[in-house]
Amino acid sequence: MTMTTRIHLAAEGFAEGDRYERSRPGYPREAVAELCAVCDIGPGRRVLDLAAGTGKLTRELLACGANVVAVEPVAGMRDQLASTVAGIAVLDGTAERLPLDDGSIDAVTVGQAFHWFDGSAALREIHRVLAPGRAVGLIWNVMDRRVPWVGRLQEVIHRHRGPNPWYAGHAWRDAFTRDIGFAPLGHRQFTNSQTVDIAGLIDRVASISFIATLPDDACAGVMTEIRQIVAEDLPAKDRFAIPYVTDVFWSHRER
Repeated sequence: MTMTTRIHLAAEGFAEGDRYERSRPGYPREAVAELCAVCDIGPGRRVLDLAAGTGKLTRELLACGANVVAVEPVAGMRDQLASTVAGIAVLDGTAERLPLDDGSIDAVTVGQAFHWFDGSAALREIHRVLAPGRAVGLIWNVMDRRVPWVGRLQEVIHRHRGPNPWYAGHAWRDAFTRDIGFAPLGHRQFTNSQTVDIAGLIDRVASISFIATLPDDACAGVMTEIRQIVAEDLPAKDRFAIPYVTDVFWSHRER
């Protein structure tokens, strides 16, 4: 899939920044602390939050005291980010073409997005803008499919994934196995949860790029199946927790 195609899919699927902002979970405190520790993010550090979306990770980096610049290719996401996170530069750009100078960044972070990139091209650009010895950190919240009702939910969702990139397929890791000037990936995993009602779950699923772009009748069918899963597996519960695992990966620029 070409960079242009990926950006087009993302722009269509993530156009509604307000839905993404209200329906997606934040990151657990321990995971953010680990990300900041392994990437040496803190006061005085200039950090690029790449594919920053609506700023869910951006806000956490600011709370660590970092000087943050956000790069986001989707206009709807940039608009939401600019309206909710004050005092940072929000730039239009892609992972493969960063609007930043060589060696000008102390750390690069990517939340929920590296699997959308052309991995090799993105790492070349990240290598270019990172100062020597500095790190790139990746973080994902992923629904925990080991929980039976979540497994059923994911089966319904991924029936419609089509050509869209997928984190859990782990094809994105391949870029880090090539000789591109980065150390092997480090990894830690954390737990997370998001308490919702049925409307919140529907909104959460509707925020997935390839569900958001389904024809109306197909989208309605997905939501009917989701309601049935909740009725069967979570009966008589007005609110319930969506369980997640939160994966943190990092790699340092070696040369």
